[in-house]
Amino acid sequence: MTDHVTTHQAEEDARNEKILIWLNGRCVPKAEAVVSVYDSGFMLGDGVWEGLRLYDGHWAFMDDHLDRLFEAAKAIDLDIGMDRDAVRNALLETQNANGMTTDAHARLMVTRGTKVRPFQHPSLSRSGPTVTIIMEHSKPSIPRPIRLATVPHIRGLPMSQDPKLNSHSKLNCILACIAAEKAGADEGLMLDVNGFVNTTKACNFFIVRKGAVWTSTGDYCMNGITRQKVIDLCYANDIPVFERNYSLVDTYGADEAFLTGTFGAQTPVGEVDGRVIGSGQMGPVTERLRGLYKDLVAREAA
Repeated sequence: MTDHVTTHQAEEDARNEKILIWLNGRCVPKAEAVVSVYDSGFMLGDGVWEGLRLYDGHWAFMDDHLDRLFEAAKAIDLDIGMDRDAVRNALLETQNANGMTTDAHARLMVTRGTKVRPFQHPSLSRSGPTVTIIMEHSKPSIPRPIRLATVPHIRGLPMSQDPKLNSHSKLNCILACIAAEKAGADEGLMLDVNGFVNTTKACNFFIVRKGAVWTSTGDYCMNGITRQKVIDLCYANDIPVFERNYSLVDTYGADEAFLTGTFGAQTPVGEVDGRVIGSGQMGPVTERLRGLYKDLVAREAA
């Protein structure tokens, strides 16, 4: 499909060729930001990460992101080797080194570090963690509502790989992305283990029916920070909101659908499995939530 769109599509920015990347305590040019082939993240996907967004000199909801990062690291028994203030300072140092003030995106990644031998046991990672921050000039450029296709890949049970973890192990989501593209869609809609609508491969998913906002129970999806902000905004502004099980039948008949994520905030969905959702354009509830979220970000920055 010639007009393929992604949920992380950004305007081209030549400044990104000269960015400095924070790597284990130093800001280095892009070409020098390299890790060992023995790194746990490269070898096994053993690590956790966060995506943060810079609005008007302020990293939106930084405390929430740091909470999630440290909770994920604890869950996989990974010592980041830095406290919260040190991680916060690393973000600010990278921002200042790149002269960024707004419309920037940071991907903060922590792996278990370099292994002494190429096998999976975590005791072989003895160097201490690898910590890096890739920070790019990034202005979303998503020209139309997203088209989704339901894919066979699911977000699994907590005892296999807990979908709440923002882990480096993303192969199931990558396969979902490939399946969606081969179906002619922009992004894959993933079901949960019971066949209920859950999330997409990169974002949390919402529908709107008769003025009420529905999203999944949260049991099988990433514990999205933007997702939670939207739920909180609904409660605060008398918009009915339900975290519940719902099916593809409910989805196809929805009046609106949208995605949430740190990068795109609220991205309208125009089509699911070839069915046009509502008018196929951004609906009034989605538009209202976009405005409320923008105001929330501005209030937090102030």
